[in-house]
Amino acid sequence: MKRIIKSANIFFKLLGESFVFAYDSVKGDKFRAFLSLLGVTIGIFSIVAVFTAIEGLEKNVRQLFSSLGTDVVYIDKMAWDAFTSGEEIKWWEFRQRPNNTYEEFLFLQKNVTLADQIALAAITNASVAYGRNTLRNTPLYGVTYYWNQISFFEVDEGRYFTAAETAENIPLAVIGRNVAEELFPDGITPVNNNIKIGGYTVRVIGLIKKKGESMFDPVIYDDAIIIPLPFVRNFIDLRRTSPTIVVHKHPQADEEEFMEQLRNNMRAVRRLKPIQNDNFALNKMSFLDDALSQLFGVIAIAGWVIGGFSILIGAFGVANIMFVSVKERTHIIGIEKAMGAKSSFVLTQFLFEAALLALVGGVIGILIVWGLAIFVSNRYDFLLTMSVSNILRGVLVSGVVGLVAGFIPSLQAARMDPVEAMNQQ
Repeated sequence: MKRIIKSANIFFKLLGESFVFAYDSVKGDKFRAFLSLLGVTIGIFSIVAVFTAIEGLEKNVRQLFSSLGTDVVYIDKMAWDAFTSGEEIKWWEFRQRPNNTYEEFLFLQKNVTLADQIALAAITNASVAYGRNTLRNTPLYGVTYYWNQISFFEVDEGRYFTAAETAENIPLAVIGRNVAEELFPDGITPVNNNIKIGGYTVRVIGLIKKKGESMFDPVIYDDAIIIPLPFVRNFIDLRRTSPTIVVHKHPQADEEEFMEQLRNNMRAVRRLKPIQNDNFALNKMSFLDDALSQLFGVIAIAGWVIGGFSILIGAFGVANIMFVSVKERTHIIGIEKAMGAKSSFVLTQFLFEAALLALVGGVIGILIVWGLAIFVSNRYDFLLTMSVSNILRGVLVSGVVGLVAGFIPSLQAARMDPVEAMNQQ
């Protein structure tokens, strides 16, 4: 036990002396230290920045898909996972599949007992006007009652339609913020004012809460208008389009039973025989989990490659500076070894110098990324946070780079003959 304690004391003493020696060396030549720090800072900045961006991107995408509902099923012609299955996509077969119909929506609403909400939306474009202000090709959503709860948008001024209003051909509208800003001059409240949609006079009863632009959001209501489904029949023939049917599972229902019941009812309403394949697809956001994992796995590999080249340049910079440092201190190394310093001490002090340079450069790179993450999160609608794992990754990589880059110069110093080293000036 005493031997272990004694060995530990010697080790920590050697560690402390090596650290002090390395610190004094770095402090003594600030320009050389700056060059070393610059290379490593750029390298670690690249790695940490890439992975921070990847983590932020993945978090925002998964948060978006989660907000769209993990218990929501979208009935469509094509399965979303067809793009990731690796099988050949037969477009002609999907095109030949029948469109969703309002009658199918009513059938599902009556027979799918494991669902708590079912909604339908038919989408078209129309010209919208208020006074002399006109917007062309404005997205128009004709929806049933539960659409606002399944599609996850909020009305922050006015109100949404009642169940009775969505069942009647009533000219009412809930409009997006961008639509309101384009149509109505400052000082005029859109709620309870009338607008013209395709020649029909429509009363605005609500404003949708602004969501902001997102490259991943499949539905942006800032530039859209929502009206009751019967009223949209004035603009489109539902039989010639394919409305979107969305079904939300009851919280207490078993997922497999729910999916099987929904599938059986879709087959029943379309009168498919047992030997016939489904001519529809039941899509869930959870189907995209594997695809997202694969996608971000590939992006992570690309991040390592991009950051790897940057950190490689920084490693060469540290190694070059360490070779110069060893050459300049050859005489001092000879004196140390002549006074009894072991090769392990010389090796350790130079390794510490290389590691110290790399770690300081890495910390600076991490701090720069941290500042940029705060700036981007505050300025733009994109949340960037630095995870503990990402910070540790940056510190670990910088430390390893310093040790690897400084090993050969340190080993060269440790193997010097004290007499020859002392004779060199």
